[in-house]
Amino acid sequence: MARGLIAATALAAALSPLNSTMLSVAVGPIGKSLATDDATVTRALVTSYLVTSIVMQAPGGKLGDRLGHRRAVALGQLAFALGSVLAALSPWLGGLMVARVAMASAGAMIVPSATAMLRTELPARVRGRAFGVFGAVMALAAAIGPPLGGQLSAWFGWRSIFAVNLVLLPISAWLAGRPSKAPPTRAAAPGAKFDLRGALLFGVALSSLVLGVGRGGALNPPLLVLSAAALGAFVLVERGHPSPVVELSLLRLRPFVAGGLLIALHNLAMYALLFELPSVVSVVLHGDVARGGRLLLAMIAPVVVAGPLAGRLGDAYGARSVALAGTTLAALGAVTLQLTPLRTLTSPVPALVLLGLGLGLASAPSQAAAMSAVPADKSAVGAGMLATMRYLGGVLGTLVLGVVLAGAREPAAVLVGHGRALACFLAATVAAMACALALPARITREAHAAPASRRAGVAGRELDAEVEEPTGAR
Repeated sequence: MARGLIAATALAAALSPLNSTMLSVAVGPIGKSLATDDATVTRALVTSYLVTSIVMQAPGGKLGDRLGHRRAVALGQLAFALGSVLAALSPWLGGLMVARVAMASAGAMIVPSATAMLRTELPARVRGRAFGVFGAVMALAAAIGPPLGGQLSAWFGWRSIFAVNLVLLPISAWLAGRPSKAPPTRAAAPGAKFDLRGALLFGVALSSLVLGVGRGGALNPPLLVLSAAALGAFVLVERGHPSPVVELSLLRLRPFVAGGLLIALHNLAMYALLFELPSVVSVVLHGDVARGGRLLLAMIAPVVVAGPLAGRLGDAYGARSVALAGTTLAALGAVTLQLTPLRTLTSPVPALVLLGLGLGLASAPSQAAAMSAVPADKSAVGAGMLATMRYLGGVLGTLVLGVVLAGAREPAAVLVGHGRALACFLAATVAAMACALALPARITREAHAAPASRRAGVAGRELDAEVEEPTGAR
């Protein structure tokens, strides 16, 4: 059962990052086909997908907990298929944008519920390896998106980038639809309505934040003020709602917060480096950005390889020790990268390998520990909150880049900014080490669903009692 469930959830969830990166190489052909400039296409199809993905993670997870995780995955797959058909057939940019928003929303329903299925349908002793494989497949999907999108676009035209989903979705749906022995879980108190007002305020707060930072870290103060105001109103609304769209009570669970912050900090370093290093290489070594992009495979490949191994090690030796080893290795990679002169294209490779191995080792046990701390009936919204933290780590990394590289054009100035950026990345990995120390040594005890009467009376209250998982669970 475990292998089939892992394959089902990983393939279902991989559609979201795959479709995020596949389109990046087709912006030019789409612009020519629809007589639109590349900047407009990027805003309409790339930025809208990113913002929707960030905003919808927690609400999508909440729907998953209310509807049931398998049902939410199935509905998300259906919506993803409809969005893919609309995108493949749409003759104008507006229709494409609507389709991309629909696909991103569907992905935000699939990913938290697929993650929650690993939490609710697998015993704790194998959960680390499950999250390791899950994370590796997600990273691999994001990595193969650009080359796959480029080949499809070259062979069959850019519309085939959307049509390929109709090949993958039936396989994913069949795997995810296989019967489960796990009991259904529901998070909503009886009669509680979906927290639409909270969801809208949450969406305004996050979308204003993402757009207010912007690519390259250019700040838009009015949007940032709007984000802060919406966030304050959101917290007030959530504290009084019987079934909030974001379970703020989860922020009182130390393993959940520590695991989420660790993942966010590592994403700050990794995704900022994905943007920063190709540009630095192109200026300092007078190469093209594409060659700098290929250099990043030295970091991405170890992340993919180390994920499943980290899961098994976490199951055997505990989340804290493996995550701490991974963050230490990542910090060593960041130090090595900072001390390595950028003389040739291959100079940073050893440091990038160390950094990638560290990031890959730390991710799976951190996510397994964080999800195991979440009550079973709040698994999907917890997964959505973790995904939001992961995305926001990348947004913060973009902001850091914008600050440290502002105005740098000449090689000498770019190298100075590069050194400052690496110092920030090192600080993030050191902070992640502190988060790793806050993880539990072993995932042997976990929160379970609260009784319906307790949920109805005090929804979202942190569970005080934890029970030991039966050793014979399968």
